[in-house]
Amino acid sequence: MAFVLGIEGTAWNLGAAVVDDDCVLVEKMDAYLPTSGGIHPRDAAQHHADVIIKLIREVLTFAGENDLKIDAVAFSQGPGLGPCLRTVATAARAISLGFDIPLVGVNHCVAHVEVGIWRTEASDPITLYVSGANSQVLAYQSGKYRILGETLDIGVGNAFDKFARSIGLAHPGGPRIEELASGAEGYIELPYTVKGMDFSFTGLTTAATEAHEKGANLSDLCHSFQETAFAMLVEVTERAVAHTGKDEVLLGGGVGANRRLQKMLEIMCDGRGIDFYVPENRFLGDNAAMIAHLGNLQLKAGDVTAIEESAVKPGFRPDDVQVTWK
Repeated sequence: MAFVLGIEGTAWNLGAAVVDDDCVLVEKMDAYLPTSGGIHPRDAAQHHADVIIKLIREVLTFAGENDLKIDAVAFSQGPGLGPCLRTVATAARAISLGFDIPLVGVNHCVAHVEVGIWRTEASDPITLYVSGANSQVLAYQSGKYRILGETLDIGVGNAFDKFARSIGLAHPGGPRIEELASGAEGYIELPYTVKGMDFSFTGLTTAATEAHEKGANLSDLCHSFQETAFAMLVEVTERAVAHTGKDEVLLGGGVGANRRLQKMLEIMCDGRGIDFYVPENRFLGDNAAMIAHLGNLQLKAGDVTAIEESAVKPGFRPDDVQVTWK
């Protein structure tokens, strides 16, 4: 049984957690929330630098009080905002060197998939991974997580946030748009852009912003934005199911907390007679437990990271990862 410390800080959420094979033993999170606009990378990194020692100290204090010997430290090597990634990587290297334990750099996207598998009954799913910067349909095949479809421009979460800012809503925009959508009485037609196995959200965001400027009902507009964006995602996910023949769909990423998206995927899966899985909300958004869990899987496979190979990778794609633990 290994005990792995994981540190997450790719964007606005900073966290530290310790996991073993079966559960999350302790987790501490502290989010950067901008006073206006979106996430400012340097400000987010400064927030992380200001609080990371406190978070790690709290987690390690818990470990010490409960006689948990930390066997490795895992960190988000990418993708993410460069200044934030570097802050977390520096802390992880210091712990690795100071405690003389292995360092494990993990892919943030793959961590979302693996924590979903860990916390549900999924085994070999098509994964719809939807977050702020990332929107991808993934499946494991021949030693890697293959990207079967992805956004051609911005992630669906960033699309929600961009639209939310345009109508005067604070960050993060997704939950506020979901709330407003619940009061809708009609649907406003908006651009639906699916190209093969890929999708695009910038046209949708621009059209929704223009509709708001022309006086469209806000609840109807939020409802229509959700329905259109999610229909694109569900279409490509269903096509991935048909192409691969897999009989499970897993939802991951912070946007996965949206109940309407969950319902649409559930309807699609029920129609095809396949299983749909979504972990509890704490494992959907960026969290340190998922980094620690993937670090634990890699540690057991002997897949650790030398200090000289621990440079961050802001553009780290999931299909760049050789899956050593399956």
